[in-house]
Amino acid sequence: MRALAHSPEETEAAGRQLASTLGSGSVVCLYGGLGAGKTVFVKGMASALGIDPRDIISASFTIIAEYDSSPPLYHADLYRLGEGEDLEALGLYDYMDSEGITVIEWAERLPEAEAEGAVRVKINIVSEDTREIIIDVDE
Repeated sequence: MRALAHSPEETEAAGRQLASTLGSGSVVCLYGGLGAGKTVFVKGMASALGIDPRDIISASFTIIAEYDSSPPLYHADLYRLGEGEDLEALGLYDYMDSEGITVIEWAERLPEAEAEGAVRVKINIVSEDTREIIIDVDE
């Protein structure tokens, strides 16, 4: 699926739409540069799960944030990871193997094999106000 979002609200709506199709155990990998709208997309996903979008902030300083919803939402941000950082020691793989929905920002820092089976969302900056959102579901 490919869509253009012309505002943060439309990016958030795309996140809501995707989350409404996901079930327990889903993993969503987000790709895109700084300011592309990854966290805004996660706010939309959270909203679809009954979480106040204002509670969603970049998880950069905590690496993984947990939100109480049904299913639970786990929001990981790999931006600040150091080279060769042990993702298993961080517990990321435990979240990915759980019954929650795990969404990972900066998923390009995740080994490719670990992202197999995940929903991949690439957000490209087209202009100051426009984002291209490409959603690819591994079969």
